[in-house]
Amino acid sequence: MTRRQFFGKSAKGLGGVALASMLNENLFSANSPVGGLPGFPNFAPKAKRIIYLFQSGGPSQIDMFDYKPNLNEVHGQEVPDSVFNGQRLTGMTAGQTSFPVARSIYNFEQVGQSGNWLNTDLMPHMAKVADEMCIIKSMYTEAINHDPAITFFQSGFQLAGRPSIGAWLSYGLGSMNEDLPAFVAMTSSGSGTGGQPLYDRLWGAGFLPSKHQGVKFSGGKDPVLYLNNPDGMSSKLRRKTLDHIAAMNQMKFDDYGDPEIETRISQYEMAFRMQTSVPELTDVSSEPDSTFELYGEDARKPGTYANNCLLARRLAERDVRFIQLFHRGWDAHNNLPNVKKRQCGSTDQASAGLIQDLKQRGLLKDTLVIWGGEFGRTVYCQDELTDKTYGRDHHPRCFSMFMAGGGSNPGMSYGETDDFSYNIAKDPVSVHDLHATILHMLGVDHKKLTYKFQGRHYRLTDVHGKVIKPLLA
Repeated sequence: MTRRQFFGKSAKGLGGVALASMLNENLFSANSPVGGLPGFPNFAPKAKRIIYLFQSGGPSQIDMFDYKPNLNEVHGQEVPDSVFNGQRLTGMTAGQTSFPVARSIYNFEQVGQSGNWLNTDLMPHMAKVADEMCIIKSMYTEAINHDPAITFFQSGFQLAGRPSIGAWLSYGLGSMNEDLPAFVAMTSSGSGTGGQPLYDRLWGAGFLPSKHQGVKFSGGKDPVLYLNNPDGMSSKLRRKTLDHIAAMNQMKFDDYGDPEIETRISQYEMAFRMQTSVPELTDVSSEPDSTFELYGEDARKPGTYANNCLLARRLAERDVRFIQLFHRGWDAHNNLPNVKKRQCGSTDQASAGLIQDLKQRGLLKDTLVIWGGEFGRTVYCQDELTDKTYGRDHHPRCFSMFMAGGGSNPGMSYGETDDFSYNIAKDPVSVHDLHATILHMLGVDHKKLTYKFQGRHYRLTDVHGKVIKPLLA
């Protein structure tokens, strides 16, 4: 059969039943994901979806979650050598001749029925949802600088090239919505702050088929770039064009068997469906005033953290599998009090509002919300130390994160640090342990979710990781 004969007889069918069969869309249902692996989930999940609020730059655990009242007594004194224990420092403070203790200037209170300690000066809204939070105070990481540390949290490896956690979940569990991607990423920056660069590879697919990479939504006029039809092209012409392109791609796939060709076909089709689904999703004008009272007025402004949190709830309602928000600006080597005030001003109400909103809609029980950065901050001061200002360097040895909903254990605090919040005193949790636990909540055995690449079976947790059972409800 010639190409002309092929197009004449087959192209129309590719726009309907044949293409649906090719993309496995006939398998779509609420309980049968599109494109997921046979046998996954491995067991009954507690969570169906994840919203990951990644705070890029390293929030200070000492000033937010890890209350250390004893630091008031030793403020300005040198950190004892026994606390350092020969651990490495970054190049930014390794040359310091003095390492004075910097206490937190903020007010901490025990909040909720759980009695968890929180900085209520900067997080008054988060204090209202403390009983939903499962706070991990004993996180640690292997990386001490931003890029490898952020990459490690996203992919389980410090070097670029591995699949991100959202891509792993798209690969293993598939999609629950045929009109939106399984994995969506959004970015924002705090007011008046820059922040560490965020690269597309942080939501990339690595060596997995590229259809599993995250789709980035922007805060501009077009939430997804190049989604709209070019000037002069009607929807009917676009549909006809895609059918012919699919026919040509199918012939190439028949010749070469390259799975990336199938990816190309499916992505064209997804983009066509997103022309309808994305504008409806990102138009928040129909939300009642009570929504913006909950998230804050910034939720009306595209590209803000608050607006991204609201979109995350709308994506969760539409059963998007993995939603990740990256918020830059937490890197406070100096002037930390002002940096914290700006950052919490941008994130506190919206983060708490998201949790409250999910709960009142019945979505929190099967939506796992994660909040945290790539590492913590040091107890010793970097730059000027006064009664009103100080800075803190990177600290991978111990830091805090929290989870809410999705089968996490609400109202608890797990792990302990020493009196200086410098070393872990009890119940350490590694990045690999966190990944293993997250996958467990989604019904996935982290040792079974693998992909063979260059002769080796890889997984998100590499050859490490264990499920931290006390974190589970």
